[in-house]
Amino acid sequence: MFASALKSFTSNISSNYTWSSNPSFISGPWKVYDAKKKSTGRAVSVFVFDKKSLEQVGGLSRSAGQSVKRAHEEVIERLKKEASSLARLRHPSILEVVEQVEETRNGGLMFATEQVTVSLAGLLAEKDEQERAGGVGGRSSRYVIEETEGGGRRRREVEIDELEIQKGLLQIGKGLEFLHESAGLLHGNLTPEAIYVNAKSDWKISGLAFSSPPAGSNTPTSVTPISLAEVLNHDPRLPRSVQLNLDFTSPDFVLDSNPTASADLFSLGLLIIALYNSPHTSPLQTNSSTSTYKRLFSSSSTTPSQTNNFLSSRPLPKELTSVVLPRLVTRRPVTRLTAREFQQSQYFDNILVSTIRFLDALPAKTPNEKAQFMRGLPRVLPQFPKSVLDRKLLPALIDEMKDRELLALILQNIFQIVKMMPSGRRAFTEKVISPLKEVFSVGGGGGKNAAATERESSKEAGLMVLLENLKTITESCSGKEFKDDILPIVMMAMDSPAPSLVDAALGSLPIIIGTLDFSTIKNDLFPVIATVFSKTSSLGIKVRGLEAFIVLCGGDPELDGSAGGRPDEMTGDANDVSKKTSPSAVLDKYTVQEKVVPLLKAIKTKEPAVMMAALNVFGQVGKIADADFLATEVLPILWAFSLGPLLNLQQFRKYMDLIQSLSKRIEQEQTRKLQELSHNSVGSPAERSKDFMTFSATAGPNAMGGAGDSAEVDFEQLVLGKTSGSSSGGANGMLDGGWGDSSIVSHQGQQPQPRAQTPTFSWSTPSPTSQPTVIGNTSSSRPAALSSQLPAFRSITPDEKMGNFTTLTPSNAAGASIQASSGFPALQPQTQHPRDTPALNWSGATAPSTNVWSNQQRTNSSPSLSSMSPLYNPVSNISIGQPTGILSQPSTPGFALPPPPQQQRQLPGSNNAFSGWALPPPPPHNPVPIPQQPRYGAGLGTGGGPGGSLSSSNNNQKSGLDKYESLL
Repeated sequence: MFASALKSFTSNISSNYTWSSNPSFISGPWKVYDAKKKSTGRAVSVFVFDKKSLEQVGGLSRSAGQSVKRAHEEVIERLKKEASSLARLRHPSILEVVEQVEETRNGGLMFATEQVTVSLAGLLAEKDEQERAGGVGGRSSRYVIEETEGGGRRRREVEIDELEIQKGLLQIGKGLEFLHESAGLLHGNLTPEAIYVNAKSDWKISGLAFSSPPAGSNTPTSVTPISLAEVLNHDPRLPRSVQLNLDFTSPDFVLDSNPTASADLFSLGLLIIALYNSPHTSPLQTNSSTSTYKRLFSSSSTTPSQTNNFLSSRPLPKELTSVVLPRLVTRRPVTRLTAREFQQSQYFDNILVSTIRFLDALPAKTPNEKAQFMRGLPRVLPQFPKSVLDRKLLPALIDEMKDRELLALILQNIFQIVKMMPSGRRAFTEKVISPLKEVFSVGGGGGKNAAATERESSKEAGLMVLLENLKTITESCSGKEFKDDILPIVMMAMDSPAPSLVDAALGSLPIIIGTLDFSTIKNDLFPVIATVFSKTSSLGIKVRGLEAFIVLCGGDPELDGSAGGRPDEMTGDANDVSKKTSPSAVLDKYTVQEKVVPLLKAIKTKEPAVMMAALNVFGQVGKIADADFLATEVLPILWAFSLGPLLNLQQFRKYMDLIQSLSKRIEQEQTRKLQELSHNSVGSPAERSKDFMTFSATAGPNAMGGAGDSAEVDFEQLVLGKTSGSSSGGANGMLDGGWGDSSIVSHQGQQPQPRAQTPTFSWSTPSPTSQPTVIGNTSSSRPAALSSQLPAFRSITPDEKMGNFTTLTPSNAAGASIQASSGFPALQPQTQHPRDTPALNWSGATAPSTNVWSNQQRTNSSPSLSSMSPLYNPVSNISIGQPTGILSQPSTPGFALPPPPQQQRQLPGSNNAFSGWALPPPPPHNPVPIPQQPRYGAGLGTGGGPGGSLSSSNNNQKSGLDKYESLL
């Protein structure tokens, strides 16, 4: 007892298989579960018998407990007999047992078989349900499932049509022949419950619980003969599913008590009638009663015969009613057909059944017979029902793919079946992909000897068939499945030494390109194509590779000259032909420019076919590449190719058309680019041209404005005498100061704010516009003429700033003469050391209480203005708009104006090359209004008018002011 319990815990089926939670169907006393073996993943079906199902029949007294228990034990023994008999019998028409029968923990039984989908009884019950509900489109059932692809419904199992019935009956006849002639057994209970349909739609015989050696058999067997007296009497204490079904029992059992082998043929006849009857039941309805059975056979009207259409509610096929059924459903056993004769009857004499029969016997045929069969099979495939194609022919052909000699012929039939089936996508994914991967696995063969070379030749023939059916493959699998399983096979064909395979693989690119993603095309597929194109010595492969580049660039190689001879497509004009091409390139612009074009440039051959194919590729490149790339890289190549010595006039003109169209596109894009740039520019073209021709300070009336904000700040710092962090200047030691907003804030007694300044150099290009400068309440622009005369060290004084100065009071007659004649503030000489810098005191611009202008010594090496002229003596300070007492403050900043170097000259009576001068302050109580825009040329000119008084009063001798005038 302990050993039995341990066995239940260590069951092979329970430990080695994974089961579904619910049974897929129920057949007789068995619940059938879908399962898979853990180690191999093989799909199986597990038959489980629950002992509790025997106890569900009620109405039994306690006194009958012992007899019921004995009856239960007999049922269990019969079921064990059924499983053990199946395990001993090996035949294609007998259900194959994978795991031997085992006892469960609660006393039940289980064993594993090949995968089955339904019993024939369940299939007939489904047909009845469909007919009552109005067909397959009626109410759903457990045998009909929804299609996941494209909607619709399909059967989970096989369809029952004429060919399915013929095929299944033929298989049952083969199984009975094996039982009768080889195993020496009769089935004894051949019913729809005893027949199962596997995944290939083959009908399998099972239900051998009542099997027995026939009477008078001499064949040795271990099967115990049945007792007809026991099995014919129905026991109401037991379920009907575990008892003999009298509705399909032969009168040899019931009326003659003679268990003969021909009794199975009578049961087979009743089963055939049930297949066509409606409902799909036996014509004998005995209600499990032997007395009822005998009464039915006592009258000819209730006995199935040819005269009453074998009690079928529907017409039966003529071949059955005329030949087969009269010799099966007959009272006398000697007149019945044997199992072998049944298979040879006229009922199976048609091309479809004969095809299935030949296919079942294909392993035993000769190679020549196999080849002839495979060549003729495509002609009869359209006549087969789709269910037979899916579940019978397709699996049989896949099993034959191991024969490499027939691989090409087998694949042709397989792809034709996939095309014909509505569920071809599902069938290809589930059944075909895996065998294809195994057959065309990379590394097989090797070609090391003659046999290997022959095998490789057969493999290449099959590979060619696969390439020819790539469109069917792409329509039958997802993008991921194609990338993972089919694309490696295609790339293997591209790398094949057979030119025909390479040509077919490259020609299939337009078909497969829509299935792959961009990354796969660029990183996996394109390198293989580029390698083949670069290394091949075949002109045909070269042209095919160029056509592949057209596809990768978004073109269509079927449109001859669509890329090379369509100028309107290059310029973007609408055209009907352009709509036929691909909407966009497959490869990105970078790959096309950096990898595809160099491959084209490296072409050595000048054959016209290659040149024209390259022209079409360049036409597609012209739609993708940048205009500058086309101008610098593509056009030179096109010109070189166009001059090929083998091109005729028409081909040369096509090159010229493309060159002109690309040139037109380049011209249009460059023109548009320049137009956009011109719209963003300020000023007229003449002004922009002057800007590029300006060096240092620009001459002209707006010269100072051209220097920009930086020049303005430099000038302000210069005239104000302020420093910006350090006293070091340029080459002449000039000090930088601040002007503008900061000085105005200082006039108001507030803290000056720092101002960001941009350094300006003599070689800088000035801004085309002048910046207004605000002094006090006056806004003015610096004159451009001043900057044109400035020296390199930029020691300048703007005239507009000077125009805001008050009248300068001269300290001598010369200064008075200048002031009187020109209206310009008088200049007063002052005595100063030659190395000192003469200063201008602009303290009049400051508040009276604060003097921010003070003298400041210059420490540079430039000569001071004090030695420039002997006519004037330097004065210490000049004040504008301020009392004289303020001028003596020592903190007033100094200001020096060295003359331009190019105008230096020796003045008479002086030992120094320069003269110094200063501007004295105006009278403290008589300020002169500040002019807005003074013109120095009018008051200081050397010609006629008021400016002439300057030259006459000095006897045509240049003074320091003359040099200042020249500076302005």
